[in-house]
Amino acid sequence: MSVTRRTLLMAGSGGLLISQAQAASTQAQDAPKPVAGGDVLRIAMPAFASNPFFPADGLGDNGIDMELAHGIAAQLGVEPVFDRSAATFDGMVNLVSSGQADLAIGKLSRTLQRGRSIVYSRPYAMLRQGLIANRLNLARIAQGKPPEQIIREFTGDLGVIEGSSFATYAPTTFPHAQIRRFASWDLIIDAIRNGTLDMAYRDDFEIKKLMVDDPSMTVVARSITLTDKVDTIAVGVRPDNPHLAAFVDLYLDLARGQQVLNTDEIIARYRQGSKA
Repeated sequence: MSVTRRTLLMAGSGGLLISQAQAASTQAQDAPKPVAGGDVLRIAMPAFASNPFFPADGLGDNGIDMELAHGIAAQLGVEPVFDRSAATFDGMVNLVSSGQADLAIGKLSRTLQRGRSIVYSRPYAMLRQGLIANRLNLARIAQGKPPEQIIREFTGDLGVIEGSSFATYAPTTFPHAQIRRFASWDLIIDAIRNGTLDMAYRDDFEIKKLMVDDPSMTVVARSITLTDKVDTIAVGVRPDNPHLAAFVDLYLDLARGQQVLNTDEIIARYRQGSKA
């Protein structure tokens, strides 16, 4: 059979089409995946309230973290869907690390332990670590020494919230203390007030907020800020989606102007919300 020039051209054209189809298929396989799968962004947030960051489950969308969550979802062109099943901050991290949520947004402190299972954004708030102590108990322990002298060698009872970053920090920061874990901050404050707990460990914002809510606490308690210890707040991202992690950082840089909130700014917002 003779092979004409037309036959060769047709054969070549067919080979070209097949080659183009294969190349398109390869490109489709190698193309970047969408930042968020489907039409929703699954966001883990604790069930309890932490004003002015987020309200309790079912009590609206007000707060720093709620605004952040809605802003990220809007820029991705998807709907935010909140999972408020976590009873602790660590529970929120577990939802992300297990793939049940895409992001954890809820006054989430960065810790090395959590960093083993999730990816963190850059911080959007930076707080100091702090203590609140029962005045009488602290005076008894100090025995005339300035409290600042005995803090690092503190040997009394130290309260922390179970599942919080401070439950992780406490054994290292206060190696001689007797660590007592509580289910909630309210229970800790009750113990400080009635003297059954010597001291509690949390960020300085929550301690200052307590004094705003109840000025009478200054009679029975004293607050101490650890100026050399910081608590950085960031967004947690599922570890198998680096594109989403990069997008959250980009959002914080461009949409929020690289703003990093400090305690005074957050307290001011809290006071404003309390008056509303």
